[in-house]
Parts: sequence; C-alpha cells; structure tokens
Amino acid sequence: MTARFEPKSAERDRASDILAAIRRAARQEQFLEVVSAEEARARFTRNVDLLPLPGETVGLSAALGRVLACDVTASIDVPPFDRANVDGFALRSADTVGASDTAPRRFRLNGEVIVCGHAPALEVTPGCATTIATGGVVPRGADAVVMIEHTDLVEEDGMPAIDVRRAVAPGQFISYAGSDIARGEVVLRRKTSLSSREIGMLAACGLAAVEVVRKPTVAVLSTGDELVAPGGALAPGRVYDSNGAIIAAAIAEAGGEPVPFGAFPDDETALERGMRAALAACDMVVLSGGTSKGAGDLSHRIVSKLGDILVHGVALKPGKPLCLAVIAGKPVAVLPGFPTSAIFTFHAFVAPVIRARAGLTPEAARSIEVDVPVRIASELGRKEFVLVALVAGEDRPVAFPIGKGSGAVTSFSQADGFLEIDALAEALDAGTRSRVSLIGQVAGMPDLVVMGSHCIALDVVLGALAERGMIARTIAIGSMGGVAAAERGECDLAPVHLVDPASGVYNAHLLRPGLALVKGWQRMQGFVYRRDDTRFPGHSAADALRVALGDPRCLMVNRNAGAGTRVLIDRLLNSARPAGYSNQPRSHNAVAAAVAQRRADWGIAIESVARLYGLGFLPIAPEDYDFLLVESRRERPAVAAFLAALRDEEVCEKIRALGMRPAGA
Repeated sequence: MTARFEPKSAERDRASDILAAIRRAARQEQFLEVVSAEEARARFTRNVDLLPLPGETVGLSAALGRVLACDVTASIDVPPFDRANVDGFALRSADTVGASDTAPRRFRLNGEVIVCGHAPALEVTPGCATTIATGGVVPRGADAVVMIEHTDLVEEDGMPAIDVRRAVAPGQFISYAGSDIARGEVVLRRKTSLSSREIGMLAACGLAAVEVVRKPTVAVLSTGDELVAPGGALAPGRVYDSNGAIIAAAIAEAGGEPVPFGAFPDDETALERGMRAALAACDMVVLSGGTSKGAGDLSHRIVSKLGDILVHGVALKPGKPLCLAVIAGKPVAVLPGFPTSAIFTFHAFVAPVIRARAGLTPEAARSIEVDVPVRIASELGRKEFVLVALVAGEDRPVAFPIGKGSGAVTSFSQADGFLEIDALAEALDAGTRSRVSLIGQVAGMPDLVVMGSHCIALDVVLGALAERGMIARTIAIGSMGGVAAAERGECDLAPVHLVDPASGVYNAHLLRPGLALVKGWQRMQGFVYRRDDTRFPGHSAADALRVALGDPRCLMVNRNAGAGTRVLIDRLLNSARPAGYSNQPRSHNAVAAAVAQRRADWGIAIESVARLYGLGFLPIAPEDYDFLLVESRRERPAVAAFLAALRDEEVCEKIRALGMRPAGA
C-alpha cells in the first residue's frame, strides 16, 4: 500500500483557510448595480441633507473661510466720527474762497493739535484753523481740511498763523461719520464666505466673534491588514496608510472638520465597532478600502447591515468600486482603496456634500481646450477620467497623461487636471483636441519643461533652478518618448540615454534638424544581485550574465520598451529570453526593489540605485545621460539657467556624490 502524506494540524488548518478564501473569491457577489456617474450623484443628493448645518459662534481669529449663518448688522457708524483724511489744518471752507499762490488767505492757529485718539477741545471760528493729523476728529465749526503742502507757516502779532494758497471745497479731505458703514446697515449677509476683507469689516464694527455655519464633522477610516500608520515600521507586504492623511486633508479643503479614526484590520467585528463609533460622533463617515466585494472586503457588508446602500458600483475609471449609503440619516461613502481612485471619487461625490453642509457654494468647474499628442487607450463601457499634466503648445496647452495608475499616491499631486473619455470610446486618438477640467488653483505654465528619461541627478540640476525661483515641469516618458516630444516641440529639453546599436555611441544618432545635443553626465550601468546570492560574487558582469542565463531557476527583471536600459539589455541578451524577461518595470528603482525583495534574482540598473538598495553591483559600461535641446528654446531664461547649472561646480560636485561623472570632469 502506498503511504499517504498527512499534513500537520496547523498546516492543514492554513490550507483549509486558503481553500475557503479561494472558494469565496470564486463565488463573490458582483456589484449591486453598476450605474453611471450622473445616476450615482443623483441618488446620493436625493437621499442626503444638503442644507447648511446650524450656526455656532467663533472668534474672528477662527472665522477665516467660514460661512456666515445670519446677517450681520452694524451697531455703530464707521468711521464713528468725522475724520481727517490728510495731515493739515481743519477750517471753514468759506474762508478759503479766492485763495491762491499770489493771494493767500491767512488763518490764526488755535492752540491745540488734534491727533488720533483724542477729542478736540476748541471750536473753529471764522478766520481760525486747527492743526490736525490724519485720522483726527474734525472739530466743531470746521467743514474741510487743507493739506499742509498747500500752506505756509507764518507769524501774526507774535502768534502762529498759516497762509492758505489754495481754496478748498466743503467736505474736502473729510470722511464723515457712517460714510463707510452706517449704523443699522446690513454689512454682511448670510451665506457670505469670510475672507480677510470681511473679517476686517467685522472688526471695524467692533465684533470680536461671529455666528458661522458649523463645519460638518467627517469621520475618516481606512481598512486593510496591510496598512501601517505613518511613522511605524514597514514590514514586508505592508504599506503606509496614505489614504487616511489624503482624505483628511481633502475634507478640510472642502470645508469640513476631519475626525481621524485610524486604520482597521480586515476584521468585521472591529470595523463594525469603529463605524458605529464614527456614526455616533460625526455628521458623515468616509471610509477607504474594502468596497470591491472580494473575499476580504468587509466594508460593504457592514454598511448594508447598518443602513441603506444607494450606490455600489459606478461606471467610472478610476472609481468603479465606489459605495454610497445613508445610515441613520448620515451620508456614508466607502471609497476605493487605491489613492488616486479614492481622492478622485472623493472630489466627485463627497466634497460637494461637505461644501453644502458647510454652507459653501459649489465649486465652479473650470476647463480649458487642449491638444492631446499621444493615443490614450480606454475601456469600453466605463467613462474614463485621465489625469494629465499641461505644457505650453503653439496654439493651446498640450495635455500629457500621467500614466502612474490609480494605485499611485503622487498622481493627483502632479496633475493639472483631467480629461474624459466617453464610455463608448475605446481610445482617444493622438492629435485629438479635447477639454481638460482643471484641478485646484493651477499655476501658470512652467518656466522649463523636461520630458524623457528620469535620473536622480536631474533633481540636483532642477533644484538649482528652484533656488532661483524658476518652476520646472518634468514628465518621465522614457528616452524614446522624450525624443518624440522634442521633435514635436513640446518640451525644452529631453533627457536621453540611448546607445546606437551600430556604433555603440550614446545619443548622437538621435539628432534631428532643430535639435542639439547637450552633454550631461555618465552613470555606470551594471548587473545587480543580492549580496547573499553565491552565484555571482567574484565574477565579471559578463560571467555573471552567463551564469544567470545558464540557470533556468535564475529569474531576471527586465525594463520597459523604449527605455535606454532596455536597449542595452537586449544587446546583452542577444535574442535570449530568460525567465522573467516579460517582467518590465519602468524604473531603475523598481528593478532594484524586485531583486532586493527576492521577486527576481538579477537585473540591469545604475550603480547609485544598487547602492541605495544594498545590492551587489558588477559594472558593465558607462552610459551617457544627455539632453536633446530644442534649438528654438535655447535663449529662454530658464533654458539658459539650466545649461549654466549643468556646468556649475557646486552642482557638479553634488552629481559626483551620487556616483556619476559630469561631462568634462
């Protein structure tokens, strides 16, 4: 009889758990009903209270950006008295009639000087004047102020007097009581958003506090076993809870009061307890993650238990897993877990509710017409929103997609806006004219546009420009993408590191009419591996490559097509396709991370990145990281500053410290 292997109890339980999870995933429910964005928004707004919250009294120091809950009526005049607008002399205007340089009118001076904060004691009588400072109280009898520049100080019978050389009209250089704000006047109306100007008006009326619409309190929860609070140690497979911080900040920007509840593990009991506490304490609840209805996604189940789900599934990309609900009359939004998806759906569906409850007006959508230079593929059946960066074009701005995906934390921060691709379109073709909805306060076009391959040393050069107040936009689209952008005139400089297969020379073969080659620096490309991998130490790069190719268990990590490093890799492999060849990340860092985390055994990357990840490095050859310069842009101030920074010794020293060699060094 053949012996049977019986797994140990712990292993058997773990295997059973895994199989159960697989079965749950295989039969997981679909979204309740995937609806359009318009329908999702309509359902949510129909079922939630959009009226401003009741008022609360706050001090002026806390009133900035708040919304008035009621009209404000002035209880005093502003100014509260007739006030001099210039330094000069208060007098009767009738006494100045006919005054000129050749025929001045003389006035005796009263024996007082009126300064701010002091009431006058003497009346101004015919032929007399009183010295007065700007802001002083106009004395009884006076109906005008003459500027000191239009008078001469003289003596008459041993007493001070003035000769007035210009006639003045009644009321000249006087602000009368209540001329700015009249007692009983409504100075600010309900629903007014308070800026520094309005706060100044309230202070002028003597108000130390004001009644404003209460900010809605919004609970912020994150879910996932993988989440670690920022500042904690990051174990394998874990990520920092960026969504909690992003959403809390976005709530504050929208006019709400974020109340962080932290990150919860994938434990239904703990998460339900947290949501109940959040609902009891706050006006709204925003939760990110756990909404896709997968085996480990709990949020939707808890929401359906506690209240009514209005929407679960929206025909959007990103943002399909969005869940909107109402529990005990309070709005609840369960956002997708990926940062870009979470913040996009927050702004589209949650922020308008927060603004309404805070008494703020809806944000006005701003859009501009743009040219789209590259083809953007899309998924049929879902309206897609594509985040873009804008650069100046010949006739209108040019929009480049930020292709980092919905899991990228930086996508929203680097985007100027987004464009829409209709649900019935499978792509937006290159050369299309489209409209981009702007995000936030988009600044003017950058002083310098750099598009192509990225390098950490490039940050050093651009940092030197930033010190001079110049703004640079970098769009990492690979060397070949940079060449195309430079040819189209969409950038000032294109960083490249492409070797000519025929000559072995870097970058010179990329020159075209209208482009010049500016030398940058050399960086060493090499074979990277883990230091504890006994197959490679002591070898040259060529020998290490032969060892790797000869071992079918040795897994490589490649680079993306169009990258300069990919061209080098394909030359080295000479048509070989080792295990892992199809794994093609887009950066040196991703290659190093894959090797360091044992998801691959070797790759090709630059020396500075290998050092950063503690990897072994076997040099292959130096590569030239240079710049294609669009000649027509050479004289632009930012371009000239960039070229000067490339040769600045302090900048060059920082580049050397990164393990690279500036050109000419």
